[in-house]
Amino acid sequence: MKTKSERLEAKLKKKKQVKIKPGAELQKHRVNAREVILYSNATPIRCRGGVGYACCFCKDQFPDPGDLKRHTNESHDDSEKSTFMKGRDMISYVVKLDITALKCKICDENIDTVEAMIEHLNASHNHETFPDVKNHILPFKFEGDTLRCFMCLNVFNKFKVLQEHMNTHYRNFVCDVCDAGFVNRHILYCHTEIHRIGSFKCDHCQLVFETVRKRKFHIRSAHGDMNLHKCGYCNQRFRENWYKNEHLAEVHGVKSPSVKCQACDKAFDTRQGWLLHTKRVHLMQKQHKCSECEMEFFSKRELNDHAVKHTGSREHQCEICMKFYGRLKTLKDHMRRVHADRQFKCMKCELSFMQKSRLRIHLTSKHKEDLKSVSEENQQ
Repeated sequence: MKTKSERLEAKLKKKKQVKIKPGAELQKHRVNAREVILYSNATPIRCRGGVGYACCFCKDQFPDPGDLKRHTNESHDDSEKSTFMKGRDMISYVVKLDITALKCKICDENIDTVEAMIEHLNASHNHETFPDVKNHILPFKFEGDTLRCFMCLNVFNKFKVLQEHMNTHYRNFVCDVCDAGFVNRHILYCHTEIHRIGSFKCDHCQLVFETVRKRKFHIRSAHGDMNLHKCGYCNQRFRENWYKNEHLAEVHGVKSPSVKCQACDKAFDTRQGWLLHTKRVHLMQKQHKCSECEMEFFSKRELNDHAVKHTGSREHQCEICMKFYGRLKTLKDHMRRVHADRQFKCMKCELSFMQKSRLRIHLTSKHKEDLKSVSEENQQ
């Protein structure tokens, strides 16, 4: 009985050479993607949906990309895979491919990249692939709990952001204005909107915007449905993405992956938080210099707090004892040390007071509460 490798080799010998017309770039891309998917363990990813990584051949989604790989290999045969990307045009052509532990199915050789696999199938197994075309396949490796670009080792906590980042490595089309690179022409075209300056009037009101992107955001926020962030488990919608993330954690037990700092092992809920931490703590970037002395600071707020030392300004007042302080941090320290025993707590915010009269003044001045209703609430 023939082994799997021998059956593949026999199939290869019967396989007719693909006839490609000169200049038929799109068909070359389709052949490359099809050959890699058929003769390696690479798995195509449709997108990262509401529940997980979506299969390209059915509607199933999987939180773990390893489960998608097993599903694709077990549930979809070569006849389905051979028609992959059929009907897609060149302007928007892009393939998202999981190449974790990539190996050739014919000879079981481990291969590191998509480009190397395309060349390997051509040179070692006589498959007619086309290494000469610009690659429109975005490769991803899922190793460990951290979502990372395997090419530059940058860390991400969302697949969508990692996918956008991959354009920096596949600069097939380059913006003439800012030199940003993109994997296909459609993404470049969408990007060029940020450089179009003019007068763009809202279709629903009289407001005019200087860029198309600003107009689109205005229409979406002022005239459209702002509940754009949909839960993939129950289809509930949210105005902000962080509301959806809270809902996923509390209702469905799904937490967004954190970004771990490789220098000190701290973890952050967002990539932005990790970047700020890295710049502040490990790179020690200090871009804000004091004009009165030689001290430098990471943020504008830190510089403003320091400037009090030179100006003597005291703008932060304690609402309990009415003392003034130059820095908000100093005021908070004062509240913690001096007024820790506050028993009269405001139901509208987090402030507490030592005297009921101070609470009443606070409610009427800060929360516009009626004195009579405040008195009735206190008596109940």
